Amino acid sequence: SLSLLDTNLPAEAETELRSFISRRLTKGALFEGMGNVASVELSIPEYKVGCYYCRFQQENLLETATQESDTSIPEYVVCFLGGSEKDTFRLELDKYVQSLKINPVLEQKTSESCVNPDLRSWFENALCPIQRVVHLFQEKLAFLLHAALSYTPVEVKHADERTEKDISRFLAAAGLQGLVQEGTMTSLSIAMTEEQHKSMIIDCSGPQPQLSNTGSNRFCEDWMQAFVNGAEGGNPFLFRQILENFKLKAIQDINNLKRFIRQAEMNHYALFKCYLFLKNCGSGDILLKIVKVEHAEMPEARNVVTVLEEFMRE
Repeated sequence: SLSLLDTNLPAEAETELRSFISRRLTKGALFEGMGNVASVELSIPEYKVGCYYCRFQQENLLETATQESDTSIPEYVVCFLGGSEKDTFRLELDKYVQSLKINPVLEQKTSESCVNPDLRSWFENALCPIQRVVHLFQEKLAFLLHAALSYTPVEVKHADERTEKDISRFLAAAGLQGLVQEGTMTSLSIAMTEEQHKSMIIDCSGPQPQLSNTGSNRFCEDWMQAFVNGAEGGNPFLFRQILENFKLKAIQDINNLKRFIRQAEMNHYALFKCYLFLKNCGSGDILLKIVKVEHAEMPEARNVVTVLEEFMRE
């Protein structure tokens, strides 16, 4: 059974939503901590709305229940309603749900304005960080994209808590974690730290962030322009889609370079193709570092990478 804890939906729509969630629970379709997105028909002006829903338990209450074996663990289902495009942000919303602090004994609500602030601000806190970072950095966003791709450590100074979290989330969303082998990313991080001896610094003490120890390339500058051009619409879903396309293109370039390197182990013309690709793709500096780390234990490929490094230096 479901008991209503908090909502700002009209009564009829809330009943319909509760019925929808009950059916999903009955089918065993809600897994702990893993959100889903579905279109639901409710008695509100829109024809259909996108509904993100997630079942979760609070960690602090879990600890209490573990200590007191007789205590039952309260479970919650949280629902956020909006545009159907929210599927783009499912992972962010999963993390947001896990950070919620639900008071198990809430007063009876008398108006919509009484909804728990953590629940009410879900859109602003979970979906808008990328948009806010784009507006804050503008053309300097290229440096942030470069740091995320190259796994360069970033240090933020004199920023308020929300801005610091926004920058951290943007770097995590723009990086290749989960798309490139974990060992590669760890080795790349170590290599970048040793090479630069210091992090990229972002100083937010003034109206515009000041950056030092930065790096950039043509690839990141081109994608920065795509973000800046999209800023006029102010749609967080558009920014997220641009970011996903940015990462997809980076992964495609890495895979193409790996294929060329395999061919170049036996073919000098393929070695020249490798060089042309690195020269023209706009992100040769980063791609070469990534494949160097990945091929460190492969003598033939490592020799190809060494030759490419010499070509690129010249």
